Amino acid sequence: MQMIYNSPNYCVVEFPPQVGHHAMNSGGYEIVDKNAQREIFIDGELAARFREHVKQLIEDEPSLDEVDEFLGQFDSLMMMPVVLH
Repeated sequence: MQMIYNSPNYCVVEFPPQVGHHAMNSGGYEIVDKNAQREIFIDGELAARFREHVKQLIEDEPSLDEVDEFLGQFDSLMMMPVVLH
């Protein structure tokens, strides 16, 4: 896993594909809303679309606010409280 984004509001961790592990066959992303202390893990088709949208977004060299706004689209999906371990 690798942290690919970290701002005062959000953190995104990328999990690479793991051959032989059905659930992680295509990898995934954990998106954390630091203010709400909620997170979501996305994989499969949603992760693929997320990856493509991020590629398009970074082509324009966005500000932190623009990236945070993009990640804010996932706020309503974040149901899991952040658990430190």
